Amino acid sequence: MTGSDPAHIQIDTSKPHPARMYDWFLGGKDNYPVDQQMAEQLLALDSRGREMARVNRAFMHRATRCLAGSGIRQFLDVGTGIPTEPNLHQIAQGAAPDSRVVYCDNDPIVLAHAAALLRSTPEGATDYIQADAREPSTILEAAGKLLDFGRPVALSLVALLHFVADEDAYELVNRLMEPLAPGSCLVLSHVTGDFDPEGSAKAIEMYRARGLTLRPRSRTETARFFEGFELLAPEVSLAAEWRPELGERVPVTGDEPIPGWVGVARKH
Repeated sequence: MTGSDPAHIQIDTSKPHPARMYDWFLGGKDNYPVDQQMAEQLLALDSRGREMARVNRAFMHRATRCLAGSGIRQFLDVGTGIPTEPNLHQIAQGAAPDSRVVYCDNDPIVLAHAAALLRSTPEGATDYIQADAREPSTILEAAGKLLDFGRPVALSLVALLHFVADEDAYELVNRLMEPLAPGSCLVLSHVTGDFDPEGSAKAIEMYRARGLTLRPRSRTETARFFEGFELLAPEVSLAAEWRPELGERVPVTGDEPIPGWVGVARKH
């Protein structure tokens, strides 16, 4: 495990953290009143917040299962979040036990639970990096100790980039993908305001008031992350519509789309 010592973890509970709010939406217990309060306020904007989290999580499962089935044996998951079974390595190693997986997150509470991410199969391996997603050099240097960048790697940026402002997000993806071998893949999910611009604007202001960044992106803006790569069918789509046959259906309320775009693309 690379990064801070879990014995010296200091958790900032003065403001909400996306990983802990995501945990709350998924029914986890590793969150604090400040996280619960903001999550409940987000539910007032769209009561399907918990369903959004489950739909997003199900997409990660299907994308990982798809890539492991296609021969990918190395995974780099940036913005891991608090462990929730099945975790990415359990999906990948369920399909290919020799898969090697590196997780990365910046929330100390994720570090506190990193042991759950390190329970690899005997044939494979996992590691955890405590680092900020906006530090690609640090992430790549640490990940390179377990992953061979001369062979394909699946880079997962699931529900992460809408917390990164404007051009920084595109540069971040370029920096992380640049050293990866041909055949590597980019897996991405992203919140959008395409279906509810007014609610999206309120959510942005809610985050800003707490010193946090939220940057929903349109379908076109999300597609830009994949420029130069080969998008796998069905290209940039709603999460529920990305290869649903690879997992169980997540029930959602109403007929309105869950407001998030996803995609998986291969580097040539």
